[in-house]
Amino acid sequence: MYGMRAQDKAPATHFRCDRLCRVNGALYFTTRECTLEGPFDNAAAAEKEIQAYIERMQVLCTSR
Repeated sequence: MYGMRAQDKAPATHFRCDRLCRVNGALYFTTRECTLEGPFDNAAAAEKEIQAYIERMQVLCTSR
């Protein structure tokens, strides 16, 4: 995907990937901020928390 995110200084190619991963059998998701969030009991719980995380980050970015 070619475009700009709010924090980018110039357009660039950004590759989307699966946010969910397993670490030692536990389910986590990764963020653009290079954090590993979890563990979660199942993919549905992780997806729900991904959406909540995105919403929290959007509020933080707009309040600056």
